Amino acid sequence: MSRRPLVAGNWKMNGSRDSNANLIHDVIFEVRKYPDVDVLVCPPAVYLDAVGRQLEGSAVQLGAQDLSEQPKTGAYTGEIHGVMLRDVGCTHVIVGHSERRSLYGEGNDKVAQKFATAQECGLIPILCVGETLEQRENGQTESVLAEQLGTVVTACGAQAFKQAVIAYEPVWAIGTGLTATPQQAQDAHAFLRAQLAASDAKIAGLVRILYGGSVKGENAESLFAGPDVDGGLIGGASLKAGEFMSICAAAAAQARSK
Repeated sequence: MSRRPLVAGNWKMNGSRDSNANLIHDVIFEVRKYPDVDVLVCPPAVYLDAVGRQLEGSAVQLGAQDLSEQPKTGAYTGEIHGVMLRDVGCTHVIVGHSERRSLYGEGNDKVAQKFATAQECGLIPILCVGETLEQRENGQTESVLAEQLGTVVTACGAQAFKQAVIAYEPVWAIGTGLTATPQQAQDAHAFLRAQLAASDAKIAGLVRILYGGSVKGENAESLFAGPDVDGGLIGGASLKAGEFMSICAAAAAQARSK
């Protein structure tokens, strides 16, 4: 089944007004070469409005890195509601990134809440799942992925993934320079798709599953080669327009060959 590739850039806690403007200028210019790839950038929250304005009229979509799990706005100091993200032009939001899980104690239940709130606000959640190095070495990769995905499926239903994206990010490969082999990536993606298919085969065939974890222009094409790999959630490489666009080129090339 053909799925349109998605390449999403997670800027994490990086950027400035000037550097963002230069980066987006270059991305908008270059992205026209890849009309068969969906492209998304996720700046820090304080820059969403400015970046969103610069993206107006372009093919590049705007996403946020996180949102509050609270269903309604109100007295939640420091939090950002999904309606606010929509108001500044966001279409997507990342939930459950390993850095949110490990550094800020977000467990599977809170991630499921954020997933649900995102959809209630009209946003497309990008659900991040992935195992640590210790878990992989102990043979726990599949059980960890099954629990992370299963919590959301139980809370929201498989049908919710009709308007969602999954991102497999092996924790041991995020920002470390280590990268899963193409076969490791494909195996994990196939497992996730099969887990979802157990609840709804049609939705499982449609959902896009991205790979994230030290993706670069030089390894993107081989990582995206797997039949269940539908693009990437890109960290550091998304901060350089040339590198980011080379990853988009890899996604386009693999899309043509699948």
